[in-house]
Amino acid sequence: MNIQSIYSRISPHFRRRRMKAFLDAMRPPVSSPLLDLGGHPWGWALAGVSFPVVMVNIDIPEGAEQYAPKFTMIRGDATRLPFADGSYEVVYSNSVIEHLGTWENQQAFAHEARRVGRRLWIQTPARWFPIEPHLIAPFVHYFSKGIQRRLLRWFTVWGWLTKPTRHQVDAFLAEVRLLTAREMQTLFPDCQILRERLFGLTKSYIAVRN
Repeated sequence: MNIQSIYSRISPHFRRRRMKAFLDAMRPPVSSPLLDLGGHPWGWALAGVSFPVVMVNIDIPEGAEQYAPKFTMIRGDATRLPFADGSYEVVYSNSVIEHLGTWENQQAFAHEARRVGRRLWIQTPARWFPIEPHLIAPFVHYFSKGIQRRLLRWFTVWGWLTKPTRHQVDAFLAEVRLLTAREMQTLFPDCQILRERLFGLTKSYIAVRN
């Protein structure tokens, strides 16, 4: 078993529930494409959506072309989008903004999403949820990066299954920066911040401008 097989068992339930909430709340128009920052076409295909979707991603995954022309992938950086102001009716993103490494990059991402989209749905895991979702481990993300560097290999499911090198541990710590509710509100001041809960605890935040 590898870490991806665990993710594939856990995440679909939350993604289906989140997608239903998104579609019910936003009702994206079928006449114009939705912009997905950091997404992949198979998620939309599985959801059976009836509208076109444009996805911006740094890397285009193998096999994405089979979903064209309904689902289009563009290689690009979501912190510097090549689109005019307000050019998309809806901008969507699921669990991407926490992978940008720095607060400055997250600010740039939020600015571009707000600039390009007339309506927004931006989701991210909550920092204060006790289970770190990428590592599948309790509380480890509450420590400083110096302590995390010593814990990730031996005290997380990700570490046990992936057996990361020191370089991979450093790369993870440089990439993932989970956000608090206050930070999300700062990033998206004109949005309502919804809370997705699990066992009464806030599992993720969703910035919604509708």
